Amino acid sequence: MSALDRAIKIARASKSRVILPEMDDPRIAAAADRLAREGLAEPVPLAELGAQHIAALVDARPMRENIAKRLLQRPLMRAAAMLATGEADIMIAGAVAPSRRVIEAASIVIGLEDGIATPSSFFLMVLPDGREMVFADCAVNVDPDAAQLADIARASYTSARNLLSDAKVALLSYSTGHSGAGASVDKVMEAAGLSGFAGPLQGDAALNSLVAAQKGCGGQRDANVLVFPNLDAGNIAYKLMVELAGARAYGPILQGFKRPVCDLSRAATVDDIVASTVLAIAGDQNGQSS
Repeated sequence: MSALDRAIKIARASKSRVILPEMDDPRIAAAADRLAREGLAEPVPLAELGAQHIAALVDARPMRENIAKRLLQRPLMRAAAMLATGEADIMIAGAVAPSRRVIEAASIVIGLEDGIATPSSFFLMVLPDGREMVFADCAVNVDPDAAQLADIARASYTSARNLLSDAKVALLSYSTGHSGAGASVDKVMEAAGLSGFAGPLQGDAALNSLVAAQKGCGGQRDANVLVFPNLDAGNIAYKLMVELAGARAYGPILQGFKRPVCDLSRAATVDDIVASTVLAIAGDQNGQSS
């Protein structure tokens, strides 16, 4: 069973309440209708501003109530507050709003999981031959330092374990081990040491255990989680996989937050929105928020 099929099964059983604060977009409205009609989730309307939302924001980020009220006029902020108060289980946004606004709302109101200091994102990549992989971070962090890269690797491990059952993480570089030198290699090597995952590895060594052995990385398993050294590499890689290899990319799904949040591509179709929603639900139902 594919990750998406498993996610659909989990979503139907969980009956999660989903807040979609961009209902004016026809794609979002159509996706909400389909989620409800197919029993995948229960869309809930954006609530009127209430005292509980103000309290949730003030509790998360100490500020004057008048400032909190002003911030909560923004639909993304109020949707995030609905997660914080338990009025919704998952937030889906980004079809209209830029990623930075979705991340800002989630960061301010919801906050990060214990042990995670860096919000990030992943794509579930489904290849034409049926292989499934997690690519991170392809949408959020432009040039993460070693500590941030280690955070991304840890969060991606959890996301992959929840969705794919198994997670084999590789931190990618243009160097395998000490075969190359430079600031980027040093950063990935430090991140590997901080996170405990394999790296630095070139793409072929990460994906092919025979190549890994030839390059002196014997014992390295074929990775299904690829952590890229920066946004350039990650974003280029996932788009090339889609355009040249015919892969499907689901996401970006945010990870590291206390509650599940999905940041949609602004080019997302109704199918993409539905798939991203059920994947985010499944990631949370498997034990941790994604």
